[in-house]
This record gives sequence, C-alpha cells and structure tokens, in this order.
Amino acid sequence: MKRVDLSFREFGFIVATRAALAAGIGILAGGRLSGRDRRRAGGILLAVGALTTPVAGYLLFGRGRRAEGR
Repeated sequence: MKRVDLSFREFGFIVATRAALAAGIGILAGGRLSGRDRRRAGGILLAVGALTTPVAGYLLFGRGRRAEGR
C-alpha cells in the first residue's frame, strides 16, 4: 500500500471535491426542488466536482515523494 502524506488543506480540498460531486448527483437525482432550479444547482455542483477531480488526483498520485521533514 502506498503512503500519501497530505496537509490538512490538501485533504480538505479532496474531501470538498468529492462532496461537491456527490451533492450535484444527489440534487439532480432528487425531486425536492423545481426542475429548473434542480438542474441548475445540480449541474453547477456536478461541474465543480468533475472539474476539480483531476487536481485532486494529481495531489494524491501525480507528484513524486515529498522530501523528508516537510
């Protein structure tokens, strides 16, 4: 198993991207808002989550090992 050292800020960013993506899908699938509002809010959250996913992936897997002591 690979160990990944993340700062609290990086971890929070990754959690926020996953939460935005999940919330967008949930709003789109749910029926509590009117159709237009639901599509708008769900689409925005889904887009934010999807667009920030590559950045979160880079934070986890794309960079080399950090120097010791950082």
